[in-house]
Amino acid sequence: MTLRFYDTASAEVRNFVPIVEGKVSLYYCGATVQGMPHVGHIRSAIAFDQLTRWLEYRGLRVTVVRNVTDIDDKILAKSEASFAPDFSPEAGEVPREEWWALAYRYEQEFLKAYDTLGVSRPTYEPRATGHIPEMHALIQQLIDRGHAYPALDDSGDVYFDVRSWDKYGALTRQNIDDMQAAPDADPRGKKDPRDFALWKGSKEGEPATASWASPWGAGRPGWHLECSAMVTKYLGTAFDIHGGGLDLRFPHHENEMAQSQAAGHSFANFWMHNGMVTYQGEKMSKSIGNTISPGEMLELASPRVVRYYLGQAHYRSILDYRPTSLEEAAAAVERIHGFISRAVRALSVDGTYSFFTYGLVPEAFERAMDDDLNVPQALAVLHDTVRSGNTALTEDRLEDARQALHHVHDMLRVLGLNAVADSGAAGTQEAKALGVLVEAQLAARAAARAEKDWAASDAIRDTLNQAGVVVEDGPDGPTWSLKRD
Repeated sequence: MTLRFYDTASAEVRNFVPIVEGKVSLYYCGATVQGMPHVGHIRSAIAFDQLTRWLEYRGLRVTVVRNVTDIDDKILAKSEASFAPDFSPEAGEVPREEWWALAYRYEQEFLKAYDTLGVSRPTYEPRATGHIPEMHALIQQLIDRGHAYPALDDSGDVYFDVRSWDKYGALTRQNIDDMQAAPDADPRGKKDPRDFALWKGSKEGEPATASWASPWGAGRPGWHLECSAMVTKYLGTAFDIHGGGLDLRFPHHENEMAQSQAAGHSFANFWMHNGMVTYQGEKMSKSIGNTISPGEMLELASPRVVRYYLGQAHYRSILDYRPTSLEEAAAAVERIHGFISRAVRALSVDGTYSFFTYGLVPEAFERAMDDDLNVPQALAVLHDTVRSGNTALTEDRLEDARQALHHVHDMLRVLGLNAVADSGAAGTQEAKALGVLVEAQLAARAAARAEKDWAASDAIRDTLNQAGVVVEDGPDGPTWSLKRD
């Protein structure tokens, strides 16, 4: 077994060897809870959920930390807008909402979206506001080492001195002189416009609840500092993997790496970034109206279909959304679960079937996942197994069909596709009850056909169709599936 992942910092696929044998420490950037989750947030969470599941399949104990940024300029601005006279309830917001209430409300929306789409809860999910002392300690370390300074204008800000760290720009391979100014604070107090804020002094008009005492004056943390303090507290100064969306490489992850290493921390051994989601080849933008949210996707398709779609591309590639994308994903999911339903009916005893005897995926699937988490190739193995399983059923090779069924089930488990709470999910009480009722109707239909009572046979089929159950007659008898949303 050789796990290999692409490391953004070295720009190459490298062998992955955990810092501590048998254990993996993974941190990936979670939500800045200023609004509803967008599709990029969810794609990132699914990508790192797939990574976690694969590492665990390979026998590694994975500690996952996913942060919540619950204090930020955008959160405060959103809260302030909720108090404005021209605030629009039609935008789906709650009027007159304190920043901390707004942040908590949206945090729950993120959790709901993650749970709906089968993203496993992390080992721990720290909030930025709960780690102010750790942030103060990190800032002081940087000041003591000559890499940070209090603002020159007595604003209470503290900045990271980018020119004091000769490796600044290493993650994204940029020359500091080619970089734009950091837009996170007024540049008047900076030595260099590119210096970024570690601590932001309180401003007039900001709520008192958004301010904490510090050695440099009352204020709040800078965005980049938050992650460095939280990951170090829970995973240590050296850990295995830092992940997030490609859009976070600069400035967020560049700044994280610089301030952490400047403080004397080894920090992340691997940097892994997932690609963006586009809309018919273009960047999604609310201003031009080419966006689709996770909620809108879930109105068009089941959670399992949405997860399949968002997790089907290689994690580093762009995932392009088109109006037919969910239909195509639904067709793929139906082929998989059509085989499972058919195989379970053929192999079950007294209407029950247990999947807990194999626990292994095909070698080709393992090779694909070991090779930088190549999910597209792994899905090709999954669909090949579905095809061979259907052929085995048709040819009455039940042991081959049984092996295919177990392989399919285990591959779905690794990909998280059987973790989605779905009305059609195999193994749920609802699905079992539905199966019993449909099979009873099919038995009655078979009896009617045997008596050549075609009217009764057609009536049963029509009733099932009206209930959303599609019946298809084949050489091995009828099969059924649920209509697509």
